[in-house]
Amino acid sequence: MSDSAYKVETTSRLAQWRIDNFASCYRKSDPFKIGKWNWHLTVEKNKLFFVKLYPEVSNFARDNPPIASFIIRVVCSVGDHKSLTHPEIIDKKFKNKEDFVWGIEVPLTGKFIIDVEFLDLKIVPPEGGEPCSIWAEGFSEKRSNAIALASLSRMLRENIHTDIIINTSDGSIGAHRAVLAARSPVFRSMFAHDLKEKELSTINISDMSIEACQAFLNYIYGGIEQEEFFTHRLALLGAADKYDVSELKEACHDSLLEDIDTQNVLERLQNASLYELPKLKSCCMQYLVKFGRIYDIRDELNAFLQCADRELIAEIFQEVLSAWKGF
Repeated sequence: MSDSAYKVETTSRLAQWRIDNFASCYRKSDPFKIGKWNWHLTVEKNKLFFVKLYPEVSNFARDNPPIASFIIRVVCSVGDHKSLTHPEIIDKKFKNKEDFVWGIEVPLTGKFIIDVEFLDLKIVPPEGGEPCSIWAEGFSEKRSNAIALASLSRMLRENIHTDIIINTSDGSIGAHRAVLAARSPVFRSMFAHDLKEKELSTINISDMSIEACQAFLNYIYGGIEQEEFFTHRLALLGAADKYDVSELKEACHDSLLEDIDTQNVLERLQNASLYELPKLKSCCMQYLVKFGRIYDIRDELNAFLQCADRELIAEIFQEVLSAWKGF
């Protein structure tokens, strides 16, 4: 049997195990990484057909057992996409060698797909307390809590000696030339040359709302909150690209990779093309085509194809054709 029979494909928070020929009584997948843990899937035929999901045994898994929320389903017929879906699992604690076990009465043979979409993964902090999401943790770790950053945030919040006004689509915010110039080469160029921004002490950012612009400035000054970041990710991505704030663009890109779903995948795909984010584009294409979600959003896709960029449309069709050739 080939190694591919045990391999689980992953993208973003989604894992798929394609089983082309299951004639035995038991099969265990290779480990696959989602979050901080390696996972396994197994299938077993007894009186019922059992699907199991569990983290690989390791010191990390023992000391930091995952608390997982996920949706699992079995696609029985690839062509018709008929599937069996288990009710959504919320905050399942994987500890003391506990597995998630799903007993299915329908006999499964031949070709089928086991599909696991992780909605969230949490761990209990070392100091105790309520479990927290590991995907929120990544962003919070990048935030510095240094006194200097707190002081910068206070300068912005309290308008301490501001020397430039930013006009947005629905309001104005005071800021500091030196801080903007230090964080953005585009702003630095504005203030270094005899541009109207230098002469009038104003910057017009009419393509951003005041809330999104405030989030952008909060990031530049080191004081953005997690919820604010998630709320304005797409606007922040546009601003980061326009004003060449590379680390913000990277943070937005990493965040947008983590929660691709049927509600946002087309918007993410459009932005990946617009802002030249090949990894995000690839993950969206995989989610739609390789992982079969394109069948769940036929109407939305038809509307999207009416107005999308021609090159992007061509890439989507090329991906679909390549997938068909693989069957």
